[in-house]
Amino acid sequence: MWNVATTSAVTAGSPSSGAVVAQGPATRPDMVAVGTIVWLSSEIMFFAGLFAMYFTIRSVAPDLWAEQTQLLDVPFALVNTTILVISSVWCQLGVFKAEQGVPSRTGGLLELGKWGMREWYVLTFIFGSVFIAGQVYEYAHLVQEGVTLSSSPYGSVFYMTTGFHGLHVLGGLIAFLLIIGRSFTAKRYTHAQATGAVVTSYYWHFVDVVWIALFLTIYVLR
Repeated sequence: MWNVATTSAVTAGSPSSGAVVAQGPATRPDMVAVGTIVWLSSEIMFFAGLFAMYFTIRSVAPDLWAEQTQLLDVPFALVNTTILVISSVWCQLGVFKAEQGVPSRTGGLLELGKWGMREWYVLTFIFGSVFIAGQVYEYAHLVQEGVTLSSSPYGSVFYMTTGFHGLHVLGGLIAFLLIIGRSFTAKRYTHAQATGAVVTSYYWHFVDVVWIALFLTIYVLR
């Protein structure tokens, strides 16, 4: 009798009995995060092309570069770069709160330790907006000095590289507005909203790293 019971149990648990057998890991990577990383990989190739264009044109017109780069306000650009880098710190603090399921502050406005994702992302948005305003100010100054998109090869590559990056920053600011807005309209903070906050941070850190590379290329390696 023991053999019959044992045989029946084994048969019932075997794949041939038609039962569903769980296989593979219990969890899988978030497809939104994976898709964002793949997309950012294509963006790396786009900016790599811009860097290649910059160095190629610079190699054939070194005298023009020596003349035009003297018009750059390096201290101002350094301050503007610092503002953007600091914004990444605020963004990451917001990510920590999003992962903890804390969409908004749980204390007073001046109690930074009790801030939620929303407050840190609002601060990130402000710093990013200041960066864009600083870039617009720099453009206005260079135009007054005669450096325009069509004035010279230097002007063309300068505005194309920094301009495309600026458009990416604007895209990030729009994403922050959407994430912040959803935190107000949703009745409860879901995993999908937290994922949206996290992938937005991936994008923001990406544009920060790209700008650091641009700053070193344009303002330091003059």
